Amino acid sequence: MSSMKAGSIVIIGSGLIGRSWAMVFASAGYKVKIYDIVQQQVTSALEDISKQMEELNKSGMLRGSLSPEKQLSLITGCSDLKSALDGAVFIQECIPEVLEFKQKVFGQLDALASDNVIFSSSTSCLSPVKIFTGLKHVKTCIVAHPVNPPYYVPLVELVPHPETDPATVETTYALMKEIGMSPVKLLKDIDGFVLNRLQYAVISEAWRLVKDGVMSPTDIDMVMSEGLGMRYAFLGPLETAHLNGEGFESYCQRYGEGIKRVLTSVGPVPDLSGEIMEKIHQALCEKVPADPEHLNARRKWRDACLGQLAKLKKEMQ
Repeated sequence: MSSMKAGSIVIIGSGLIGRSWAMVFASAGYKVKIYDIVQQQVTSALEDISKQMEELNKSGMLRGSLSPEKQLSLITGCSDLKSALDGAVFIQECIPEVLEFKQKVFGQLDALASDNVIFSSSTSCLSPVKIFTGLKHVKTCIVAHPVNPPYYVPLVELVPHPETDPATVETTYALMKEIGMSPVKLLKDIDGFVLNRLQYAVISEAWRLVKDGVMSPTDIDMVMSEGLGMRYAFLGPLETAHLNGEGFESYCQRYGEGIKRVLTSVGPVPDLSGEIMEKIHQALCEKVPADPEHLNARRKWRDACLGQLAKLKKEMQ
């Protein structure tokens, strides 16, 4: 049994990401406490988790080997920070992406938590330097950025603060592997981390192709979903190139000049507003109207697809 299982995982913030994390940890047999300042939010989070687990169990997509009842029994809620931290071994912060909020919460955790607890933030774009500098527990602080929704998408980006103890990185890495996630380590902090830098490069080029009248927004999405995305669900861009040539070296020799030529024609960073934004928005709304009902139904479908894909990937390994 993992030594961490003697204590509890504390989730700070009961929104979608917090709930998803709670379910992931419980699926691996960890005791989880969800903390939020408003008891009502904690209560509705627990109700929602119970409903989600029932649905996941019905569709055969519940993670882990424990029954949904057992998993649910591992998750409790709390609106008092001091008692939430009692017995904590790992804290996963999931509050809104506002630097001042995060600094305030980590300041409170810093004052209350014991020395061996790991402080982890789910932030997708705030630097650990901005969030953790000045904390007395800075050595046990790390960013563990999941992909939304973490229950279905296993990637977690681990980004240490310059003063983070290497043991904190290793312990967090091992914990993430144990709960069925796929952790990757950033060797240094960079704006946007890695997933979003790659994602933004794709969005940016897609924008330019619409702007230059090369293709409709709907067809551009299809290039990804029916083309590149099919490959990228199993292989990254570098291994894809490796297989497309006789190894990566041969790929660069064979296609390097063409790649450089095309890349020099890539335009400037788009302004992400105005006429092109409206054109793309309109095209997307024809498929999925931008109201809560349609968006939520489509998200549910997306999550079901991701769950099935995750299952297939496991079988293919």
